[in-house]
Amino acid sequence: MFIRPARADGSTARLAALDCLRAKIMIADADLNITYMNQAVTAMMAEAEEELKRELPRFSMATLIGSNIDVFHKTPDHQRRMLANLDKPHAATIAIGSRAFDLLVTPLMEAGRRTGFVVEWEDAHHRLLNLDYAAQIAAIGRAQAVIEFTVDGTILKANDNFLALMGYREEELRGQHHRIFVEEATARSADYASFWAGLASGKPITAQGRRIAKGGRVVWIEGSYNPILDHRGQVTKVVKFASDVTAQKELLARLKVYIDSIDTAVGRSNREADAARAAAGTATGDVQSVAGNAEALAASINAIAGNMETSRAATDAAFAQAEAVGTDTQALASAAQSMGGIVALIRDIASQINLLSLNATIEAARAGEAGKGFSVVASEVKNLAVQAARATEQITKEIDGLQARSASVAKAMAAIQGQVTTVREEVSRAAGAVTEQASVTQEMSASAQSAASAVSSVLSSVEEIATAVRDVSGAVGQTMEAAQALVR
Repeated sequence: MFIRPARADGSTARLAALDCLRAKIMIADADLNITYMNQAVTAMMAEAEEELKRELPRFSMATLIGSNIDVFHKTPDHQRRMLANLDKPHAATIAIGSRAFDLLVTPLMEAGRRTGFVVEWEDAHHRLLNLDYAAQIAAIGRAQAVIEFTVDGTILKANDNFLALMGYREEELRGQHHRIFVEEATARSADYASFWAGLASGKPITAQGRRIAKGGRVVWIEGSYNPILDHRGQVTKVVKFASDVTAQKELLARLKVYIDSIDTAVGRSNREADAARAAAGTATGDVQSVAGNAEALAASINAIAGNMETSRAATDAAFAQAEAVGTDTQALASAAQSMGGIVALIRDIASQINLLSLNATIEAARAGEAGKGFSVVASEVKNLAVQAARATEQITKEIDGLQARSASVAKAMAAIQGQVTTVREEVSRAAGAVTEQASVTQEMSASAQSAASAVSSVLSSVEEIATAVRDVSGAVGQTMEAAQALVR
């Protein structure tokens, strides 16, 4: 694979020496044909061969010696123009697929004539990766405070952000121990010794801590301590990236005070909500009881109203009967009065009969013996007249009594009719009042039912409020726990 021209000037020995180098060397002649590759570049090309073939179809390790360097370029014209005028070393970086290579092309000159080129190859991956890392570190350094320590905590250097944060100059810090940033009790503690022992073992630590800046000023720092390892895995130093969280810490402390106040208020609100819920429950029971009683009262008043209607109907019937009896009583009184005329007529008849009897007696006496029979008749007529007179007197007494009783009954019936009229009017008024009361009671019952529903709705709302207050209380509690954790 290697072309080693046999020349008496020692070129063979020099090429053998190149094979021993870790530097990746390739030699091309004046026409850019590859004449030599040492072992280091050959190993690198072999390792990358599959990927290079995907990008460079003409590339082949088997035929690389003797090939033109054009195989490394899809469009080699630019490369050829540059090399044609090259009279001093030229550095470039080429990318082939995901691979990147650093090249240093040096022209070989003999007697002022270019005889070929030496190309030093290097995989640029680590260099570019280091550049990226360096750029990231620089960006971090611009944004954060950075300080470096030895494994035992001695300060090596600090960037401007850290110096500004702590109020020191770099020469004031270099050679000092990290303990100048902590309180004396902390520096003497076992935790502090364990902290540095963990870093020395290679364990990265992220922590928030209270630090003492120059002049005793308190600073809160969110810091990441990162052990840096060498190629043997040994910790060589510790780099700390820090952010000033003093303002956040003070804000969180105030927030904790506010949350404590809110928690107290929420607790009080919770108790008040529970009390309101209990009161609303009691009010609901009371209103529902009132509604039930109002319904019972309405039913009772409706029944009374029905009874009053029945009473009014009965009173109306009694009034009608009283009017009828009054009419009959008046008729009876009139009949009794009429009987007085009949009695007078009977008296006249009795008087006439008595007179007729007297005349008959006189005439019988005149007739002597011939008138004896007529005298007997006259005597009987006289007796009949006397009995009629007596009966008439008895009838007169009875009729007088009947007239008196009829007048008394008529007077009593008039009084009864007046009282029934009064009762009828009062019953009518009472029935109207009861009807109106029943209507009002029905409205009151409906209002009580509506109030019961409203209070039930209020109770439901109070339940929801109580639940919401409990939820808020829980959320405040969780927030307070989080704030307390942040304050720590």
